Amino acid sequence: MSTELPKTFDPAEIEARWYTHWENEGLFRPERPDAQPYTIVNPPPNVTGSLHIGHALDNTLQDIMIRYERLRGKDALWVVGTDHAGIATQMVVERQLEAKQDKRTNYSREDFVAKVWEWKEESGGTITRQLRRLGCSMDWSREQFTMDEHFSNAVLKTFVDLYNDGLIYRDKRLVNWDPKLKTAISDLEVETQDVKGSFWHFRYPLEDGVTLADGRDHIEVATTRPETMLADMAVAVHPDDERYKSVVGKHVVLPITGRCVPIVADEHADPELGSGAVKITPGHDFNDFEVGKRAGFKPAEMLNMLNAEANVCQTADGLVPEEFLGLHRFKRDGVDGARELVVQRLKESGHLIPHIAKTKKGEEQELDAEPRTIATPFGDRGGVVIEPWLTDQWYVDAETLAKKPIEAVKNGEVEIVPKAWEKTFFNWMENIQPWCVSRQLWWGHRIPAWYDGDGKAYVALSEAEAQAQAGEGVALTRDDDVLDTWFSSALWPSATLGWPEQTDLVAKHYPNDLLISGFDILFFWDARMLMMGQYNTGKNPWPKLYLHGLVRAADGAKMSKSKGNVVDPLGLIDQYGADALRFFMAAMESQGRDIKMDDKRIEGYRNFATKLWNATRFCQSNGIGASTSIAAPAASHAVNRWIIGEVIETKEALDAALAELRFDAAANTIYHFVWDRFCDWYLELIKGQIDEETKAVAGWTLDQIFVMLHPFMPFITEELWSKQGERANHPLITASWVDPQAEVDPAAKAEIDWLIALTGAVRTAKNELGIAPGAKLEAFCPAPGELAKSVVEANAAAIERLARLTPIHFAEAPDGAAMQVAAGEDAFVIPLEGIIDIAAEKARLEKALEASAKEAKSLEGRLSNANFVERAKPEAVEKARADHAHHTAEVARLEAALARLG
Repeated sequence: MSTELPKTFDPAEIEARWYTHWENEGLFRPERPDAQPYTIVNPPPNVTGSLHIGHALDNTLQDIMIRYERLRGKDALWVVGTDHAGIATQMVVERQLEAKQDKRTNYSREDFVAKVWEWKEESGGTITRQLRRLGCSMDWSREQFTMDEHFSNAVLKTFVDLYNDGLIYRDKRLVNWDPKLKTAISDLEVETQDVKGSFWHFRYPLEDGVTLADGRDHIEVATTRPETMLADMAVAVHPDDERYKSVVGKHVVLPITGRCVPIVADEHADPELGSGAVKITPGHDFNDFEVGKRAGFKPAEMLNMLNAEANVCQTADGLVPEEFLGLHRFKRDGVDGARELVVQRLKESGHLIPHIAKTKKGEEQELDAEPRTIATPFGDRGGVVIEPWLTDQWYVDAETLAKKPIEAVKNGEVEIVPKAWEKTFFNWMENIQPWCVSRQLWWGHRIPAWYDGDGKAYVALSEAEAQAQAGEGVALTRDDDVLDTWFSSALWPSATLGWPEQTDLVAKHYPNDLLISGFDILFFWDARMLMMGQYNTGKNPWPKLYLHGLVRAADGAKMSKSKGNVVDPLGLIDQYGADALRFFMAAMESQGRDIKMDDKRIEGYRNFATKLWNATRFCQSNGIGASTSIAAPAASHAVNRWIIGEVIETKEALDAALAELRFDAAANTIYHFVWDRFCDWYLELIKGQIDEETKAVAGWTLDQIFVMLHPFMPFITEELWSKQGERANHPLITASWVDPQAEVDPAAKAEIDWLIALTGAVRTAKNELGIAPGAKLEAFCPAPGELAKSVVEANAAAIERLARLTPIHFAEAPDGAAMQVAAGEDAFVIPLEGIIDIAAEKARLEKALEASAKEAKSLEGRLSNANFVERAKPEAVEKARADHAHHTAEVARLEAALARLG
């Protein structure tokens, strides 16, 4: 017996109740010891994080695949957990201390780390609670954390093994240094912002009376960072630049410091840019670092002029004047810094080349520098300008580790979807740089290295092992740094299952089956998982990587807090329900494209859920309940044989789409089956003839809808499934995937599709000509085919009720005004005398056609104007395109309507 549904569909009440039930009953990971495994690991969100719209997309797609494979009977494991997020978490706790007029350095390292753990236990579960609201069917019984003991053991083992194999080493190189947080940060944590700045030109005097070919006794250089000249070590010119060939190998004498530096030939210098000469500061610029190495400078010899807070310190050669020491790199809090003082001193000494600009009146004026907008790197958390800084850090030999992943993608062992991303993958991996994995923080996996008094490192799993290496009585000090968060998360596919222990989970669920990830972490996470998976296990962590796009604002702009266009997924769930948001994400996820937010579409999918709710209520009111069979019931009526065939074709299309990870195609397949075939046609066709056979087929079809729609809309489908019959021990989440055990009936398909085509054609024609939908019309079919005869004979009542045609004559139509419609190869003539005023209708249609054609032509002209498309606001261009498409469609519709009238 079914349980009567309320009239109103209320997502909030349903979602809270069902998620709690699923989790409490252990239904996200039912016991299936002998089943084929299917495994996905969730990209671990930061423990400090809150659910954003990108999380909603990423996790919806994963949940669709997990629920789908669970329904197909597999041992579906979705690993869930959070990342310890070194910088972000340490900042959160430090801010809490600051609010109490306290600070981290008032505590020992151990005491501060204990405070972080306290924060984690009290406040670190926000995003996991939010993932539940989205409906994510994760295995919460094994929730992971990258600082858990077993995970930390995996991290330490990997570091020690890499070190022993010569693949981790300590080196002096440039890093992205955050002077506020006083730590190195990854490229992912650097945000480039356009900042108004200046471009200064200086004269560097040539040494010992040397001159250029044109007689000048100096070389002109330019920079946006004049303070770095305090650590300049060379001037680079292009080897083919004739202006400087005579002075390559000579020297210039730097103003202010008096340092004598060589002129080197290097292709980094572009003869077409400025003077063609470039000042080289290898200790404070990534490009200059490489030029410096090519010029023969060892990193240990490169000059550093800044301390960890980006204040000027003395260089190794002692040539920085006293007045600069201690100054910040540039003006801060209204106080001039080294940049301003360098410019002042160069101006005073005559080495500054002024910039000549023109005022609005055309008058020349002399400026110290050329105003420019400069792309400037900022730390995404510290919020200050990042400084390239030369420091000792730990590095992974990424070039060596990248070789096997490159080969795996090339030979097809790992498939990247969409395939277009392979080119980007190869470009990065084949030009990969050493990976800096040390961070100057207290919270994280502390590097397992100990140093003796001479600075020699001993790398081991424990201090006792390090002491054994160093020898008894040798005093050791542990490295203060922690590992980059990406280092530990690179082990996520295996360490979450228990590796390096050979657990049952590792044996069954590693490698995983699929990784779904945003394209923006392809290099930071995905590629590194491939490296570490191959290194630690000799296996790829998964055979397939799916990269989805970004979720953008409605106007296509990237979401950002500064723009105020960030969308809160929880707000959307409150407004429309999780099912509607999930379905929107799936339906809009087209491979290789970003998603534009569209509240109207989400609302439309809420309406879709309501339509299914009401269709189920209709079934209940007609005695249609739960099916008792996975296989399709026996059917004799054409309409029942037809809908069984529709289920078969929908299931096949769904399977094909999900096999190819075409989420949009899968969502649209089930949407159109539910809305068009089942609700709009099948339920209408069976009205008035719901016998026992039809009850059985309709109940079975509705159950198949619940099953096929469940991965996309888990809450409403579970609710409707439960209300259709007594099956408390057989919840939808662990039901069986669709298996009709039947074949499509071609005769039934032809009959019902013909009937639908006729009804649709009549309705369209009525709408075009302004005839009331309920008006009954007489129809003539002068040359009917056998299909037309049989369908009309068998379905006269349905045709009268749906197409509003009665009677239908298989004969020539009388003379007079009429319209024609077609169903398949059969043409029907429908007299219009007395139905509409033909002349007036023609006039109306012609007037509307003229207006739409004129508007379409005007819009076409505007859109073909490059100035409009390139300079107008994006939303104006988008509206023009939408209006053009509308009027073009109207022209076609109106022309068809006129053609019907002859």
